Amino acid sequence: MKVKKYITLLKAGVIESVQFRLSLFIMIVGNMLYLILIYYLWNAIYASAGTDKVNNMTFSDTLIYLVLATAIFNFMEMYAVWEIGRDIQSGKMALNLIKPMEYRSYLFWSYTGGLVTNFVATFLPTFIVIRIVTKDTIPLGLNLLYFLVSVLMAIEINYSIDFMVGTICLFTESIWGINIMKQVIVLLLSGATIPIAFFPETLKTVVYLLPFQAIYNTPLTILLGKESFENVVMMLGVQLFWCLFLGIASRVFWNISVKQITVNGG
Repeated sequence: MKVKKYITLLKAGVIESVQFRLSLFIMIVGNMLYLILIYYLWNAIYASAGTDKVNNMTFSDTLIYLVLATAIFNFMEMYAVWEIGRDIQSGKMALNLIKPMEYRSYLFWSYTGGLVTNFVATFLPTFIVIRIVTKDTIPLGLNLLYFLVSVLMAIEINYSIDFMVGTICLFTESIWGINIMKQVIVLLLSGATIPIAFFPETLKTVVYLLPFQAIYNTPLTILLGKESFENVVMMLGVQLFWCLFLGIASRVFWNISVKQITVNGG
């Protein structure tokens, strides 16, 4: 019965996301403009470096990494923090808490339809174009299967972080500043803004001990197909650890924090 509920929420999410075609179109256009900006920015960086490789990455490697990182962000970001904040500030949270489905699960599955739509509308076209433009640089093999597994875990990790940050709104009743700070930290330390290969060695060591790199850097590294099977298994193992740890931590933090809830609105 639970599976049926989840599938229903997924279908509803797909239908809702398809209805807002203009929003989807604007996101795609915005994505293209951002990719053009990335191209010229990193082209200038490599031109000023005076070398074909910077930190063992060519301009082509860096461009592929960042373009796909942007595509992954566009389909994987749920903006759950804003939703939780609105529910608390409007008083809707009181109704959500009496629903027959756990709030964390309900919120997650209500976003899955949008994830599916954005994956088809943004990531797949971007991946196909990049592979054609780079003349099949990205292999099509088991790396795609490992990538899909990695992305599913990355979605859970990203959502768990979002859910914990959103839960803070139970105490602050305002989430804007906290969420902006979270977004900056995640995008920077996950490798979505700057490839982790460009980080100083000390910072790189610290970053690999944090969960953020498992959101974007791990799926991208696996997708590019340059890692050995042993390294892929190790990276997936690290992701699985963060999935379980953050999933449990977000639920525990919610169960403790929800006791402090004060409902505004009505």
